[in-house]
Amino acid sequence: MTEGQWAQPSPPFAPERLPQLDIPAPGPQRRLTVFFRLLLLVPHFVVLFFLHVAAWFATIAAWFAALATARVPDPLYRFLSGYLGWTTRVDAEAMLLVDRYPPFALHAPAHPVRVEVGGDRLNRLAVLFRVVLMLPAVIVQAPAVCGWWTLGLVWWLIVLIRGRVPQPLFEASAALLRFRVRTGAYVMMLTPAYPKGFFGDRPGALGTDAEEAAEVGRVTENLGGAGSATRPLVLGTPATVLLVVFLLAGLAAGASGSTSSYTTGDEPGREPGGARTVTDR
Repeated sequence: MTEGQWAQPSPPFAPERLPQLDIPAPGPQRRLTVFFRLLLLVPHFVVLFFLHVAAWFATIAAWFAALATARVPDPLYRFLSGYLGWTTRVDAEAMLLVDRYPPFALHAPAHPVRVEVGGDRLNRLAVLFRVVLMLPAVIVQAPAVCGWWTLGLVWWLIVLIRGRVPQPLFEASAALLRFRVRTGAYVMMLTPAYPKGFFGDRPGALGTDAEEAAEVGRVTENLGGAGSATRPLVLGTPATVLLVVFLLAGLAAGASGSTSSYTTGDEPGREPGGARTVTDR
């Protein structure tokens, strides 16, 4: 079931389906659009700011509904899945994974970046403790995303000079974005499946060779013949190393920010003028 579509809940004991992200293989990118990439996306950032507020309230409503009925009502499901798809298309463009300007729409079936989520029946107990359960995934995702953007100037220069995204960077960035999609879908009660696959998929993740070929064929048909380079998403060693670099850079940036806040007296509860430095005793 693709983004923008929904279905009645699956039987209570149906296997959980992880949300999927489909992105075409990296190709040449126009250097002019790479140069102005973030500037061109400013209108989307403005619109998404307001959509984010709406999605926050919609998620709260979805939580109460899922707690009572074990499913998210169709109108909320359509909106939240559309919001997730919109943010993902903008993120894919901002992270240089595609050179295709995203439309201003919740659902964009013609866009090459697709999000697929399932309307599986939810576990009420997991819904009740969703805020606690989501923390490990958020703790992994947050520093990795921060690390990508901390080093974003490096990736931008590489793509600007080469005119395309190197394969290891594409794989690592796609794995990060897919994990972000899965975390977002879990937080918004769009799926009962806990976020997995931060370091990509293992070989044979789609089943036997015949099952994998059938799945790839189905996805290719749904994408209009363009195909998906992220299903399955098996990372090479350089891409895995890059993901570790994202994490370390994000943790370093967070630690640096905390240290700076402490030494300048900006931490909560301390007056700026009366702060001690880390060398005070």
